[in-house]
Amino acid sequence: MAALSDVEGMVSALPEVTEGERFGNRTWLVGGKAFAWERPFSKADIKRFGDVEPPTGPILAVRTADLADKEAVLATRTRGFFTIPHFEGYAAILVALRSVAKKPLREAIEDAWLACAPERLSRAFLDGSSPLRPAAPRRSR
Repeated sequence: MAALSDVEGMVSALPEVTEGERFGNRTWLVGGKAFAWERPFSKADIKRFGDVEPPTGPILAVRTADLADKEAVLATRTRGFFTIPHFEGYAAILVALRSVAKKPLREAIEDAWLACAPERLSRAFLDGSSPLRPAAPRRSR
């Protein structure tokens, strides 16, 4: 089980992350691209669940490299990872924080960051030459 405070810690460990707001929701960006954001359900989302109980608690959206990557992530059937009709054709998954373990959450956040980071940053991160613990995400204005 994870919480938004875990997400905050995980994103703050990644280089050059800024925090902003989109559509009224906290969003984390790298190189000006959103890679993770709080994603509460809209009334339309809840209606589409029909008789199925939607996940409760905070929901995080994270980017994937592309639609094939999204399908591969969902095919792992990792607890807490899912999608909704609104995200069809969009390279991102949803994460129910109350259901997901911290290790797959961290991996999903890192993969989302890698999918959005400029090539110089992702290359430095992958080869270990990047500092991984900046003080905290900067607020974008």
